[in-house]
Amino acid sequence: MDAGLGETASISAKLGLALVFLLACSAFVAFHMGGLPQSGFLIAAAVIGGYMALNIGANDVANNVGPAVGSKALTMVGALLIAAIFEAAGAIIAGGDVVGTIKNGIIDPTQMPDAQTFVWAMMAALLAAALWLNLATWFGAPVSTTHSIVGGVMGAGMAAVGIGAVNWPTMGTIAASWVISPVLGGLIAAGFLAFIKFRILYTEDRVTAARKWVPILVGVMVSAFTMYLMMKGVKKIWKAETPVVIAIGVAAFFLTVIPVRKAVFRASASMTGRRKEIASLFRIPLVVSAALLSFAHGSNDVANAIGPLAAIVSGVDSGQIVTSAPIPIWVMVIGALGISAGLILFGPKLIKTVGSKITKLDPIRAYTVALSAALTVIVASALGLPVSSTHIAVGAVFGVGFLRESLSHRRRKVASPMLVDRPENEQGDEHIEALRQIDPSEAEKAEKKMRKRLLVRRRYAVTIATAWVVTVPAGAFLGALLFFTIRGIML
Repeated sequence: MDAGLGETASISAKLGLALVFLLACSAFVAFHMGGLPQSGFLIAAAVIGGYMALNIGANDVANNVGPAVGSKALTMVGALLIAAIFEAAGAIIAGGDVVGTIKNGIIDPTQMPDAQTFVWAMMAALLAAALWLNLATWFGAPVSTTHSIVGGVMGAGMAAVGIGAVNWPTMGTIAASWVISPVLGGLIAAGFLAFIKFRILYTEDRVTAARKWVPILVGVMVSAFTMYLMMKGVKKIWKAETPVVIAIGVAAFFLTVIPVRKAVFRASASMTGRRKEIASLFRIPLVVSAALLSFAHGSNDVANAIGPLAAIVSGVDSGQIVTSAPIPIWVMVIGALGISAGLILFGPKLIKTVGSKITKLDPIRAYTVALSAALTVIVASALGLPVSSTHIAVGAVFGVGFLRESLSHRRRKVASPMLVDRPENEQGDEHIEALRQIDPSEAEKAEKKMRKRLLVRRRYAVTIATAWVVTVPAGAFLGALLFFTIRGIML
């Protein structure tokens, strides 16, 4: 009972702090714009934008730091601090000073009858996306904030103008990303994990193998993240051509390998080859990757909160429909601080889901998830495929888990001692051997059970996949409903 009361008090305190943030947003806008026409509308828009930013922090950021926390490379507090700092830095430094107000070209703004209708649609879309993210977080499902706002814009646009306002080919590519993103992320993560297992962990001399391959793997990660940041993290500051991005990525690889090789030799000098020792070599790259993913996420996804808000501010100020708008500094600050506040207050729930509830992660597995997140975006961008960073990261976690299952079952079928992660299976093997001396039939049952064991929790797969599929339709329904509500209030 005491624990329940404590949890209730904790939730109440978090909700109270979130309310204080939203009140601060409204107070700031009221103080600076109280004398302007429709100032009340701007205050409401600022609160909704802040609410959206809180929900982005609560839901989407988990993908960046969840694997690092689940693998114990970072503590929860450390992850929250790193992510909050780098999310805010990415939003403020590299978020850009102009933002597109119609997310992904989902609707045709020229079909809007007037600026007022456009502003109502943007407010409805923003609130719809925020409400859906809030609901998904409550259910423990990491969903795409981009898809949430896309759904809101689509629904509000159809309510305002009609079904013809929607760019349906673009919606088709977004629907394709529901499959493309997790599958690509899962395949790349599983591929790198299989490489590490067969080239390092399943060898007779793990230390020698680690000295050979870990520097190369870290070099690949540095190269991937260098290109990833250039393509996604700082593209609004400097948009480099593809050959330049590739050249810098290759240079980053070679500049990394030599110093990392020396560091690995020093770190492995006293190692005996235990898996935990080898895994420790991936901790620092994993922490750095969490910071860089957060920076890139802040620079990109802050637009999901401030894009519609900037559209509302520009529309109210100019009386015109805007497809790209300058971002007032206060709008950027609301987005940056809101994401960080939402992460700190409500992020741990989704961080735990991504980091430990889908499948068990250690630094090696978490490293492959982080690397997959960067490489998948690079590959998809090169092929012109639509992808979601949320779907990539979660798909990578599932890919790692399903590979573990496959290798575990294969090992028991072929009875090969090389295809086993000893720290995970050794205790079960010893139990079966001891049981075989007492009751062979029970030992056989236990062995069959272990042979069929599932290392991925299926119920999370069903919940998350369902949330992904319904995100755009749910956002659209809420967007349409809220547009009619707002129009009814304002008329």
